[in-house]
Amino acid sequence: ADAKATILQHTPAAIVRGVAVDFGDVAQVDALLAQVPTVDILVNNVGIFEPKPFAEISDADWLQFFEVNVLSGVRLSRQYFPLMLKQDTGRIIFISSESGLQIPAEMVHYGTTKTAQLAVARGLAELTKGTGVTVNSVLPGPTASEGVEEFLKKLAGEGKTREEAEHEFFRDARPSSLLQRFITPEEIANMVAYLASPLAAATNGASVRVDGGVVRHI
Repeated sequence: ADAKATILQHTPAAIVRGVAVDFGDVAQVDALLAQVPTVDILVNNVGIFEPKPFAEISDADWLQFFEVNVLSGVRLSRQYFPLMLKQDTGRIIFISSESGLQIPAEMVHYGTTKTAQLAVARGLAELTKGTGVTVNSVLPGPTASEGVEEFLKKLAGEGKTREEAEHEFFRDARPSSLLQRFITPEEIANMVAYLASPLAAATNGASVRVDGGVVRHI
């Protein structure tokens, strides 16, 4: 309901329909696909993360992360991708992460699933040859999501300002960032909007970084 209200606030003329789904529950995903049988643009933006020492990541943790972070996009794409190919038009965009290229030591399970996501996206792109369908990945860097903002507020409650907490995070956890601040969700959305548009017709099978320069790669 909150997401729907936010969209309508920015685009009041839009027709918005929301369906709440636990993407770790196959039955709920199947119900979603029954309610929404076709789409022109699919943005696979479901994901969970949790810092945890590698030795403490259980089999259940691994399976949950793969179920939500990887299989959610697989299941939706399996429904919509063939229809896009048949219509010779469509966009699939996976929201991956720079952690898929630089696996974070504190979240090996998360990084692994994000790498797998990149492989799925590239594999689907290979199947679009000669069509008007594109499949790409967007790799955000550290982003000021709702979860991150809550984390920063918690630190602020411990005597640190938001600015101090942000500075310490980039100094200690992401020193390679050229931006040295959290990316805004709107900055990520700008890239997604471009890839979903006709302007990006020649961009296919790409992993596009919106990471603030975190990944040291040419």
